Amino acid sequence: MIGGLNPKKMQAIMKQMGMSQEDIDAEKVIIEKTDGSKIIINQPQVARIKIQGQENFQISGQIREESGFSEQDIETIIEKTGCSKEQAKNTLEETGDLAEAILKLTE
Repeated sequence: MIGGLNPKKMQAIMKQMGMSQEDIDAEKVIIEKTDGSKIIINQPQVARIKIQGQENFQISGQIREESGFSEQDIETIIEKTGCSKEQAKNTLEETGDLAEAILKLTE
C-alpha cells in the first residue's frame, strides 16, 4: 500500500483527478541531446503518466552518457592525419576523445 491507501482506492482517486499511469515495457531509452551527445538508460522502468490531457514520462534505470562529435571534429582529424572520413569517425567513436583519435591515427 502506498501512503496507507489500498491500490484500488489510489487508482480511483487518480482517475477522479484526471490522472492515469501506464507502465511501458522497454529495453533501452535513448535521449539525444542538442549537442549531439546521448544519455542511454539500460534496463529502464518507464511509466507514462497522463495528467489532465498532458503526458509525462518517468524513467529510471542504469544510466550512461556518450559524447557527441561534431562534423568539425571529424574534419579536424582528417586535416591533421590525412585519413578518410570513415576512419576519422570510427577512431573518434572508439577513443571518445579528439586528441587521442589524432594521436592514434598518426602512430
